[in-house]
Amino acid sequence: MQNLSKLPSLLLPWFAENARILPWREDTEPYHVWISEIMLQQTRVEAVRDYYLRFLAALPDIESLAAVSDDGLMKLWQGLGYYSRARNLKKAAQTIVDRFAGAFPERYEDIKSLPGIGEYTAGAISSICFENRTPAVDGNVLRVFARYTAWERPIDGSGAKAFVADALRPLYVPGSCGAFTQSLMELGACVCLPNGAPDCENCPLNRYCRAFTEGKTARLPLKGEKKPRRIEDRVVFVLKCGDRFALRKRPEKGLLAGLWEFPGAAAASGTSPERLAVEFAEATGAAPLRVSGQRFYTHIFTHVEWRVTGVFVDCGEATDALVWATSSELRERYALPTAFRKLTE
Repeated sequence: MQNLSKLPSLLLPWFAENARILPWREDTEPYHVWISEIMLQQTRVEAVRDYYLRFLAALPDIESLAAVSDDGLMKLWQGLGYYSRARNLKKAAQTIVDRFAGAFPERYEDIKSLPGIGEYTAGAISSICFENRTPAVDGNVLRVFARYTAWERPIDGSGAKAFVADALRPLYVPGSCGAFTQSLMELGACVCLPNGAPDCENCPLNRYCRAFTEGKTARLPLKGEKKPRRIEDRVVFVLKCGDRFALRKRPEKGLLAGLWEFPGAAAASGTSPERLAVEFAEATGAAPLRVSGQRFYTHIFTHVEWRVTGVFVDCGEATDALVWATSSELRERYALPTAFRKLTE
């Protein structure tokens, strides 16, 4: 891996000329970088941009994030998915207020101790905001490293991130730590692409990249075999009484924990989705009048695939056993995950 030493001199000038203009790159305020890095986990840049601006408009600082209501926070996050990220943001903000007098900590170890912040996010914040020599190794960086060095090891294997971080750490030069972290990320996101052919002809590393010079770009990086997603057949009950729809909160632990949902249940062998929906409405006192329609769709989570039958039921009683919300309240007040919002379209 003797060519690693060339990375800063090749990447830093390239990044200075080619970096995308993004709202979270306008400054190195730790709160801004932190929010953007958490939002960007498992989410495309294009999807994050508007969420980021709206989030900061509503919660401009750590104190406002620490004090926001859970429902208000979930509404701001609605549609981004992986809702535990938002819950951990609030917990971390409260920790910063309590332990660090409201000032974002500068030490890597202190940053990493905050809820929801792992080695990658701590490394990114620490290097970008405080110019510390702390690599931030995500999928983009792993891919760049694997191709550049022709690394014959699965990048999703145990210890891979730690190995790459140790290899990159000596390359960090005081004064350009943040730019070097971002240059690696940017190259992986825009040039050394994960799907399809990488843009090797326009890559600043191509002269020294072993995958390119040895014709291995299509084979690298190596990855371990993925486990298949678990399939679950679900029935979702869309109960309507007048102009209001029935909601309930999901349990505080597990998938989509603590979020609002249309009620539902696992599909039952020998019982039709319509029967399940009507029986639920009867059990809650909603006085079902008629089944007005069905909708079928699939929703994919990271490890689970839901095959959903949505059953629409007109009801005669807005029972106190459920929360009843108008269409405007569904849009403006209640955070309804994408897995259920498909039934409002």
